[in-house]
Amino acid sequence: GRVEQVLPKLPGRPEVVVADPPRRGLGRAVVDAIAARGPARMIYVACDPASLARDVALFAGHGYQLTQLRALDAFPMTHHVECVALLEPASPRH
Repeated sequence: GRVEQVLPKLPGRPEVVVADPPRRGLGRAVVDAIAARGPARMIYVACDPASLARDVALFAGHGYQLTQLRALDAFPMTHHVECVALLEPASPRH
């Protein structure tokens, strides 16, 4: 099923969520579904920096902040770049 429909049905609160979406990014519905689960960490692997920036802003609206970011030249001699971002709650969740 679609991730935004399956996530709410999973039991418990995940410690970490790892996402590697297509170039268009996660989008609002998936970000909302992930944030509603309240993971302590979100690892986001992105192939489009613009989509990553948009989705990081959506996560920020849920109280997450970007704490680390690494860019990887996975495809030398091209304009493509992979980014790995770590998002964590701006304040600890209990």
